Parts: sequence; structure tokens; C-alpha cells
Amino acid sequence: MPINRLSLKQDGFTGFRALGDLEINRIPQKPGIFAVLQPEGFQPQFLARSTAGVFKKKDPTLKPDILAAEWVDGADILYVGKAGPGSKGNRGLRRQIQEFVDFGQGKPPGHWDGRLIWQLAAANKLVIAWKELPVEQLNAAEAGCHAAFVEEYGRLPFANLVQARIKGS
Repeated sequence: MPINRLSLKQDGFTGFRALGDLEINRIPQKPGIFAVLQPEGFQPQFLARSTAGVFKKKDPTLKPDILAAEWVDGADILYVGKAGPGSKGNRGLRRQIQEFVDFGQGKPPGHWDGRLIWQLAAANKLVIAWKELPVEQLNAAEAGCHAAFVEEYGRLPFANLVQARIKGS
């Protein structure tokens, strides 16, 4: 089955809100996976400098030719990530997505997964969707999305630089 906006909806993803219109308190606090998608008619334009925060003294900015090489023509989905409960059980989708958005606004991150998103012009128009899942299903769900995308497009989504794998496999 193809992996796109429609298949995500059919799979139980909800939200589908533009990053610029996101009401963080409407995002569930439970663990799950999330996807960043391009809106209808989106044309990628790469910024000379990333808006993302610096991570461990490393600038997240990449050269335009590297970004262009990562772009996947015809794909709705630009990034798939997961949100676990954290060691204290207080993380989940809301906190993970808030940190992701904060990262794009220049705040220093705890990691820099998805950093290529923040070198796209009009990143605030990108759409985010999520699906709550039990913790024990997170790794398999994220790995499944990545595998389905690779099967369809021959590579990972634009801002996924490492393919998720099910632990122990």
C-alpha cells in the first residue's frame, strides 16, 4: 500500500494541522508516531540558513545541493518520527512535537532529528499529523512507515536521515 496523506488517515493518523497554526494543547500527551507532510501545491525552496537551533555547537545548515539531493519528488511525507514516554513518563506526542517546533524556531534541541525541515522556506505551512500508540508498538510503527516509504520511493523521506529499525532485528 502506498504511504501518503490518505493512507495515514486510513491508518488512524489525526491532526493534519499546519505547523504555523498548531495548537499544542490539542496534541495528545500519550506516546505515538508523527509525520510532517507537504501541503497541496507546495514547491520546495531551500533557505540559505536553517532556522533550527544549534546542536552540540554544530550548525544544522546544509548546502542547497545536499538538500535537493534529499528531496523526494512526488512524496507527501517529508518526515516520520516517534514520541516515547521518556524515562519519567512525561514526554509523549505533545512534548516531542513542541520540542520539534521549538527547534525550528532556533531553540537548542536535545537531538536534531528532522533538521532538514527547518531549511525549507514556508516550513510553517507544512502539515503535522500524529497517531497515538502503546509504547511497545512505537519502534515497529516507525520502522514500518520508513520501510513502506523506502519500498515505494527507494529511499527515506526527505528529513529522515536514518532508517528506523525494530530493536533486535
